[in-house]
Amino acid sequence: MSVTVRIPLPLRTLTGGLDTVQVAGENIAQVIDNLNALYPGMADRLYRGGDELNRFVLIFVNNEDIRSLAGQQTAVEDGDVIAILPLVAGGR
Repeated sequence: MSVTVRIPLPLRTLTGGLDTVQVAGENIAQVIDNLNALYPGMADRLYRGGDELNRFVLIFVNNEDIRSLAGQQTAVEDGDVIAILPLVAGGR
């Protein structure tokens, strides 16, 4: 099963500049593991220790936030589009 992962600009240094990549997996956790195997360092940017996603990273499957689905256990199907969105924090 292969999905398209949209890579945000800050993470493209890990993919050699690619803005989309094809990755195998049956759920988001497997997709991230396989993404990290193909592009080492990706998990370090997405997780905050262990297997908990960084709170400043949102992941969408076909425009649906995985937080409103099954989180990292959200199933994916062949042809799905996964978007990784890093949030920007700041202010006073």
